Amino acid sequence: MFSLLSSFTALLKWPLRLFVNFKIVPDHAVSELALDVNRPIFYVCHTESASDVATLRRVCHKLALPDPLQPLTLAGQQLPRTLFLEKPHSVIGGRTKTRALQQGQALLKVHLEHPELNAQLVPVAILWGRAPGKENSIKWLLGEANAPHWLAKLLIVLISGRHTLVRLSKAVSLAQMATQFGAETETAHKLLRMSRFHFYRQRLAATGPKLVNRSQLFNALLAAPALKRAIEDEAKTKKISVTAARQEARKLLQEIAADYRESTLRVGDRVLSWLWKKLYSGIKVNNADLLRDLAQKGHEIVYVPCHRSHMDYLLLSYVIYQQGLVPPHIAAGINLNFWPAGTIFRRGGAFFIRRSFTGNKLYAAVFREYLSQLFSKGYSVKYYSEGGRSRTGRLLQPKTGMLAMTVQSMLRGIDRPVTLVPVYLGYEHVMEVNTYVNELQGSGKKKESISGVFKAIRNLRDYGYGYVNFGQPIYLNQYLTQQVSDWKTGINPLEVQKPNWLNPVVAKLANQVMQHINQAAALNATNLIALSLLATDKHILTREELVQQLDFYLSLQRKVPYHQHVSLPEGDANSLINHAVQLQKIQSSTDGFGELISMSAEHAVLSSYYRNNILHLFMLPSLLAGAIMHHRSISFTQLLVYIEQLYPLLRAELFLYVSSLHTYCQELLQHLTAQGLIELKDELYRAAPQQSRQYFMLSLLAHNAEDTLQRYAIVLNLILRPGPISRVDLEKDAQQLAQRLLNLHGIIAPEYYDKGLFITLVNALKEAGISQTDSNNMVCSTAKLEQLAQTVNTLLRNDILQSLHSIMPQHNAP
Repeated sequence: MFSLLSSFTALLKWPLRLFVNFKIVPDHAVSELALDVNRPIFYVCHTESASDVATLRRVCHKLALPDPLQPLTLAGQQLPRTLFLEKPHSVIGGRTKTRALQQGQALLKVHLEHPELNAQLVPVAILWGRAPGKENSIKWLLGEANAPHWLAKLLIVLISGRHTLVRLSKAVSLAQMATQFGAETETAHKLLRMSRFHFYRQRLAATGPKLVNRSQLFNALLAAPALKRAIEDEAKTKKISVTAARQEARKLLQEIAADYRESTLRVGDRVLSWLWKKLYSGIKVNNADLLRDLAQKGHEIVYVPCHRSHMDYLLLSYVIYQQGLVPPHIAAGINLNFWPAGTIFRRGGAFFIRRSFTGNKLYAAVFREYLSQLFSKGYSVKYYSEGGRSRTGRLLQPKTGMLAMTVQSMLRGIDRPVTLVPVYLGYEHVMEVNTYVNELQGSGKKKESISGVFKAIRNLRDYGYGYVNFGQPIYLNQYLTQQVSDWKTGINPLEVQKPNWLNPVVAKLANQVMQHINQAAALNATNLIALSLLATDKHILTREELVQQLDFYLSLQRKVPYHQHVSLPEGDANSLINHAVQLQKIQSSTDGFGELISMSAEHAVLSSYYRNNILHLFMLPSLLAGAIMHHRSISFTQLLVYIEQLYPLLRAELFLYVSSLHTYCQELLQHLTAQGLIELKDELYRAAPQQSRQYFMLSLLAHNAEDTLQRYAIVLNLILRPGPISRVDLEKDAQQLAQRLLNLHGIIAPEYYDKGLFITLVNALKEAGISQTDSNNMVCSTAKLEQLAQTVNTLLRNDILQSLHSIMPQHNAP
């Protein structure tokens, strides 16, 4: 029989090349799956099909893996290299069984007798097209049948062959399985059952659940008990008929709901593949194996990325699709629902959400019911917890509405584990960055339109690299159990639950999501060079100085990484500089003494955005450097006191999380000492000699904390002024004072215009017990605030501190 299959496979070899294009996942399968080509390799496939085998042979040839039709001799036995779980149906009649059971048992017996062989069994899923099909559909012919007959397979290849996905998975150790379970028939059955379930999960992960007819979905939602009550309440409140209120709910569903179509994804994949080649030098993806593993285990995945650009919507969905997974349904702002983009986005899986639900209970009920339905059907979902795009490059304070509705959906009962996947999205160039600075300085936000899209297309050029880093997942079931041990007792499929613990638990969860996003940050040429040049007065360094500083920053993250998920760029410091010059982010010039690397005033303002993407990675090292530079000598204990005083504010603003400040600071100081930037003598730290290269490098590092310390000093010293101050006046005065410092000292920090940062700081002071409010709701100082102000003022530059004194003469700052 195998020789017959081989003959058909050989016959189809060249015709299939005309009709079949395939995508291999993972991209570097041999290395990513840790396959050992020096050990025996077997394959297990779902269907014994000549077209499948012909495609597999091409894949194996491309990956330099053994031919699946070439038998392998183990311990004197000749064994087929590929096991097939199913035979295809016949055009007329049923189908026969494969010899997979006997072959699997033979493999196990060989390994039981000769465990040193340790062969690898690699599951290979071959998916012809990625259409999920529709519920109650009879169109099984186009891919919904697991093992179609030859005529059906011919049509499938002709229609979907150019969209074939070949997914290789981690190999099963046959020696380990034989040792653990033996080589009995039941063990072989277990091996095949595991394989069948594996392929089912693979298909579900790649295509998603079957689609529901849109009108049927609306009818089901409108019949849900919670939404029926909301419709009745709407009728009573507005004094209209239930029929009219129901019609209004249907209109809201039409405004919100996605109209997902696999054909749109196929076209979008081609368009975006072309677009990324035009826009970017490449797309760097990190930690995608975590994602594929979650999908394979059947988790309900909720993607929670940061929001830098409108490109985020397209880039993340594209990367997920390229990883062999079905793209998620995306919560998109209603501002993007303009023609024709809105229609395209909706067919690509976007559902639209208004900025606020306030005052519209029916809208809130409709949206909540729709989101719950997505979860119950098994669709992955993506939403931006920041609510909007960051204008400063820092993460925004999270909005908790979508997370709360996710938890509420769990309280209605979801039979799969729900997992949040934080995603860091980074760019070497954000197309909207110019408008962000203008908006921060007071210009109005422009409404999205088709003309804006055409304008962006006209300006297409090479924007460097894009980065998609998947962060540490948050297993929501486990998280809720840790926070509220009896949360499952409140599950009610028919009711929307809002227990007393919901808001505080969700607020803590939102903060953890943001921490995990920042832990997966991507270092690149643009943000590292911005970090270095913006620390200089004139935004200029010699090439040698810049190379030294970049090498130091890279070594810092290699030796004392902020987190294991932080990704570092490829290449050395010189290649990063050359790349940034090519992107026109910096300029290179030469005089009689050598090469200078500089940044124009305009680029300096824009580059602060990219520096802020990674500022959190270097904030604690920068504070340590600054504290050491401001003292002739200082002990580790005093340095730790400074860090512990500032940490609550930094944690709130930059979403910092360090498991042990004591250990992390010790390791940082050891590295700074090893690099020669500081010296340790008699248990006291001091800076390197002032005329040395290392002292200059230390000063550049310390500068990265200056803008943050200046904003802290502004707010702290305002609170310390005699007389009460309201929170509103404090936030307003702080922003005005910050802009005064910008003008006086030429500070390049557009975030000084961001009122939100001052609001976050005032909140953090109160939550940490550093400030308090009196009976008239006025902000008051405390002993802790006075101590913190003294620390911050000690770490400030003298000229900045003098300006604060002159602007606020009524208060003698410590």
